[in-house]
Amino acid sequence: MRILITGASGFIGGFLVKEALNRGYEVWAGIRKNSDRSNLQDERIRFIDLRYEDSQALTTQLREVVEQHGSFDFALHNAGLTKTLNKDNFYRVNTLYTKNLVEALHASGHTLKKFLLMSSLSSYGKGDEVTFQPIRLDDPQCPDTAYGKSKLEAENYIRSQHYFPYVILRPTGVYGPGEKDYFMEIKSVQSGVDFAAGSVPQRITFIYVKDLARVAFLALENETIRNKHYFVADGDVHTDESFAKMIQEILKKKRVLRGRIPLPIVHLACICSEAIGKLLGKSMTLNTDKYIILKQRNWICDVTKLQDDLGFIPEYPLRKGLEEAIEWYKKEGWL
Repeated sequence: MRILITGASGFIGGFLVKEALNRGYEVWAGIRKNSDRSNLQDERIRFIDLRYEDSQALTTQLREVVEQHGSFDFALHNAGLTKTLNKDNFYRVNTLYTKNLVEALHASGHTLKKFLLMSSLSSYGKGDEVTFQPIRLDDPQCPDTAYGKSKLEAENYIRSQHYFPYVILRPTGVYGPGEKDYFMEIKSVQSGVDFAAGSVPQRITFIYVKDLARVAFLALENETIRNKHYFVADGDVHTDESFAKMIQEILKKKRVLRGRIPLPIVHLACICSEAIGKLLGKSMTLNTDKYIILKQRNWICDVTKLQDDLGFIPEYPLRKGLEEAIEWYKKEGWL
């Protein structure tokens, strides 16, 4: 079985590649020429630098694969942009490049059994912050970030095309070895401070990166799963406070100074960070899109359909996943 995995050099992509290799796939890793390949050292991996921005060149690339090796059986489109100086780039990378890839796969003669789009819970926008009911798959999708809107547009295109059967996955907070955003909180707790945004604790959900990779292949390999979409989370609900305290316990940190920063101050900090980023020509972790995510209080999603259709039971509840991730950060010298 032959699979194309885009965004293979990224945090999630590296684990998708490992899962595919463990399952015996011939793996084609879509990366850029200057991408970090430190997590892609297995000699079985075939690399391809996809020309997403040039539809004709992309079609030619993919046609050469068909002629020399045969069609991909599956395509797992994980490549995407999560932060940028120019918000128009979200549409270009997350939406337009998805469309270009699907159409080039079709035009070049690939006969996919299934196309999987790795989307995001952000394509739904905020959940109910009064009752804190979980976001449901049949809720209207009203994203309130540029990132979420670009992901929704990509989803809408995938649902409208008729070339290939598809699956859309919308993971919640993905964490694990090598992830950088949650690592910032781990590092902060280790230093003895933990500041959360807003006076009302966030309800948050997680999925360990290895469990996410397993879900992706459960969805691809199950022949009855066609033209469906799922939230991906481990099924548990936490608060930003309980998450930080769990990190503290794992780190065996005796004292941590805690506080909650009012949202207007967080907003100002994000505006300033974004402005500094534009001056430096650098995408910043804190930005105005990120503020909307930090402001959202309800990140709970209903994973009943995932559990029922795929029989998914997480191997990594949050504590087990954090323990493994923190051990990795220590071993690699990040902590």
